[in-house]
Formats: sequence, C-alpha cells, structure tokens
Amino acid sequence: MAKAYLVGGGIAALSAAAFLIRDGGFAGSDIQILEEQDQFGGSLDAGGTPDTGYTMRGGRMFEAQFRCTYDLLSTIPSIDDPAKSVTQDTFEAHADFPWDDASRLVDQHGEIVDTHSLGFSERDRLELVRCLATPERLLDGKRITDCFGEGFFTTNFWYMWCTTFAFEPWHSAVEFRRYLNRFVHLFPTFETMSGIYRTRYNQYDSIVLPLVSWLRAQGVVIRTGCLVTDLAFKPGAGTTVERVLLRQGGRDEQIDVAPKDLVFVTNGSMTANSALGSDTAAPVPDTTRQSGAWQLWHRLARGREDFGNPSAFDRSVGDSTWESFTVTAKDPAFLDLVEKLSGRQTGRGGLMTFSSSSWLLTIVLNHQPVYREQPEGVYVWWGYGLFPDTVGDFVRKPMSRCTGQEILQEVLHHLRLDEPAIADITENSTVTPCLMPYITSQFLVRKHGDRPQVVPKGSTNLAFVGQFAEVPDDVVFTVEYSVRTAWTAVAELLKLDNRPPAVYKGLHDPRVLVQALETMHRR
Repeated sequence: MAKAYLVGGGIAALSAAAFLIRDGGFAGSDIQILEEQDQFGGSLDAGGTPDTGYTMRGGRMFEAQFRCTYDLLSTIPSIDDPAKSVTQDTFEAHADFPWDDASRLVDQHGEIVDTHSLGFSERDRLELVRCLATPERLLDGKRITDCFGEGFFTTNFWYMWCTTFAFEPWHSAVEFRRYLNRFVHLFPTFETMSGIYRTRYNQYDSIVLPLVSWLRAQGVVIRTGCLVTDLAFKPGAGTTVERVLLRQGGRDEQIDVAPKDLVFVTNGSMTANSALGSDTAAPVPDTTRQSGAWQLWHRLARGREDFGNPSAFDRSVGDSTWESFTVTAKDPAFLDLVEKLSGRQTGRGGLMTFSSSSWLLTIVLNHQPVYREQPEGVYVWWGYGLFPDTVGDFVRKPMSRCTGQEILQEVLHHLRLDEPAIADITENSTVTPCLMPYITSQFLVRKHGDRPQVVPKGSTNLAFVGQFAEVPDDVVFTVEYSVRTAWTAVAELLKLDNRPPAVYKGLHDPRVLVQALETMHRR
C-alpha cells in the first residue's frame, strides 16, 4: 500500500490527511504527519488557563462561500456532539449568535462612527473599479499604495477592510485585488459584518481538535517535535522524492519514500517565531533562528524556480509584523461596558476598531465561552494592532515594547473611560500579548511564480500545501485557502475525479455587482 508523509501539522496538512482517507482510499495507519512544534494545529492555536490567562494568536473568520472547508468538515464529528458535524455546529453557532455590528468604528472621542457611507470620493470609486478590472499580471510587484491616492486610506471602507482582513497600505496589490473579487458579495453587509461566520469556540477547539480526534481514530500517526530538514530527490528529469530527512529527539533520521508514496510540504509559516509577553513583560522578539518551515522551503527552492521564491515573503519582517493580545477577565465589567456602548449583546457585536489609534487597534468580544473548558465567571476577549512599532496615543511607547497591562490601558483610554473604571478593569484582567513577525508575510509584494504551484510541473509525488502554495483566484490568510490547497494536492497527485469546487466569484453575478455598486455610492 502507498504511504503519505505530511510535513507540518497545520490545518493544510490535517486536511490533506483527511482527504487522503476520504477520497484517496488511504488507510490512516499509512499516513504520518511530521510537525516541528510540540503541538499540532499550526496557526489555529489556543492555549493557557483561566488562572494564568488564555492565549490565542489569532481568530479566523468564515463566510457562506467557504465551499472546501464546509465540505471537509461536514464529514468530521463535532467534539461536543458527535451526532453533528463540525460544519453543522458552525452553522448553528452562526444562527444562534450572528454578528450585527453597530460599532464597527470608534473615533478619537470614543464615539461610534456612522459607517453606512463607505466614505468614498469619486476618485476612490474609480480607482477601486480600476483595481478590480486590472489583469492580475499587471499588478506584479505593486503595492496597494501604487493603485490608490492618499484619501482612500482614510475612508471608512479602508479602516473596516484593512482591519477585517489585516491589510496594510504597503501590502501586495495582487492580494488586495483578489480579496476585492473574492468578497465583493459582502459589500452590502460589510458595516454590520452580518455575512461573517464564526466557529462556536476558538478555531483550535472547534476545528483542530475534532479533526485530529477523527484522524487519530483512523490510525493516522502524528509526530510532534519532529523537524524535517530536507528532501532527497531521484536524479533525472521530473520531481520525485526518494527520502525525507528529519531530526527528532536530537537524532537524525530518514524515511525512504517508495515510488508510489506521497509527500506533502507546508512551505513557510505565518506564525513562525511568535513571541508571547505577559501582564508585566513585553514580548521578546525571537531572532535566534528561523523556523524549520522557512528553512526547509529555502533549501528546497535553491536552484529550482518551480519551488517558488521564499525570500519574497520572509525577508521584510518589518512589513509583515503585527501584534495581538488575549484578555482573560475575572468579571464581566468590560463586556458590559462594550455592550452598553454598542447596543449589542456580547457575541453579536463583531469587530470594533479605533480608527484614530496610532496602533490601529481593533478588539472583538466573541460569544462566551471562547474556550471549551472556560469556566463560568471567566471571560475572554481578543484584540490586535496593525502598527505595533508606532508610539501609542496614551501609553507613549510602541505597542511591541508594551506589557499586557499597558496595551489594555491604551484600549481603555481610547474608550474614554475614567480612571476608576480603568483601574477596576485592569485589576481584574490578565493580558497576554503576542508579537508575530511573519503574520502577514503572505500579503507581501510578490510577482507571478513566487509561490509554487500546489503540484509543481513534472512532480510525481510531491505537493505544496498551505498559505504559500499558489491557488488562482482564492485568497490567503483564510482556512479555506489551506483546505483548498490540501484538496487540490490530493486530487492532482492521485488523479481523482473528485476535485475541489470552484472558487465563488460574485463578480459573475449581476445582482451582486449592482448591490456592490449601490453600496459604494451610499451617502
């Protein structure tokens, strides 16, 4: 029987393992997942305790057209109720607590901004349409700022769009255009975020745990603390992996790969070298070494154009860094305060961005509990700043040099709270910041060919999966993208008829276009 070796334990590799079993007829025991870290899940992580404080590097959003993700998770039983699938549980969670954001932007006075109008000038509208209509190849090597005037970056639309998807002005115009095309159907509801779905808990608890539980039940072997250092290829034409070289427990090993065996590589990592801080300490950037995911990609791509260009994504850390923070509170005082300001119950309010913040702070209060094991009387919320190297408006230092408590102080001052209220909230809150140097590396300026094809031309048994493999039309920084690469890899290597569904293209629907244009012209 053929065997499969998956390098990396993130959602792309986990999905590929599931597709191998579901569609490819593989026995679980013939699949090995090789993960460098001590835990699986990749960027879909969540940890901590109610006593020390919870941690979560980020949270992914979903929407109705994540076709690959929902297809896969429709076959995975929910942890809470095995009679339901993860997809069914996600849809039910959305139905129970849909977002209806009434405080998407907050101004410098702590007042809610009216976002019914996207704030476009006629020039902004023309530039947006021009960007949508420009062939992708013509945007190679261009930044978003190359396509729009300065005024565009002060519109309500930009503040909402960039903080929903984590775009910054210097990011790739190619990726920005793909997002516009991919999510144009969300324009009419963008101010309320009612078209955005969330999982019942954080994505680690809601997606990773049930998926890993199912894979293990099928016999899949997941090896953590296992660093893949290189692949050895068969000499001659084409691309055929013969050996996987790895290091585990201080010992070098190799796995011989038979001609019919398959190898899947997650190349690159957007959460590599993440650094946690604490209530009293700022995160200390990890500059000691580069993660195995980046090292491996560089080694594989050396002298091979068909394996992409990792330097396009990992050589400009200053352009891809931002910082998140997780707040664990012992009372609901902050949640109650935001409910009163927004007029929305916790879990229904969506994102809140402080548009005048020099860090461009955004917070989100999801439905409680956020963690499956979160006890009653403990409350968790999350936030992030897209400009962590700028000096704060109230705490006069860069976010990246702030303790968790200092970040919380900055948030509370933007809400214009009085000192007694600030003291009460901070005293009952534990804040864990997380600095992430590569978190938007997939958005950096690139050109055609910088990301390898999922299955490189001439490959017989190697595929790339994850955020740094190329899928035309779909958008990175989503779970859907990782799942789509996994499905594509399995289908192409095994030459299966069951291929991923087409990427949804709202631009091909006249009704979607009309609604988007009407939204762009709101006053």
